[in-house]
Amino acid sequence: MGKKNILIFSTALIIVILDQLTKLLIRKNFKLNESIPAIKNFFHLTYVQNTGSAFSLFQGFNIFFIIFSIIVIGIIFYYIRKIKQNEKLMQLAIGLLLGGTIGNLLDRIFIGAVTDFIDFRIWPVFNIADSAVTISVVLLIILMWEK
Repeated sequence: MGKKNILIFSTALIIVILDQLTKLLIRKNFKLNESIPAIKNFFHLTYVQNTGSAFSLFQGFNIFFIIFSIIVIGIIFYYIRKIKQNEKLMQLAIGLLLGGTIGNLLDRIFIGAVTDFIDFRIWPVFNIADSAVTISVVLLIILMWEK
């Protein structure tokens, strides 16, 4: 495995571990739809289950999102070969995307819905995998724009 793959896969692994660990802690310590303020009127921990996509759109399409996630992972593995050794930000972005996709895929397969818990009250509730995917997409857009 080349050095570029180490950055990609270690980033993905860190995201999957953090994502799954935080979701497990939420599921073990919260009742569904329970919310506690961490910073009153700004940041709450709120346990919800999402069978849809971002912003809770397309609820009930869990099988579709499982298949879509597997396709995305396949595309990522195909694309990894094309990333150059010196493209560290691209490697990081792909690692974030891979880790986030795997994190939510594991929920969909083993729980039947994605566990969300990060709640800023002005945005739909999300999780670490969602954050990794969002950061990766923004980073990929910037990197593609620069090319």
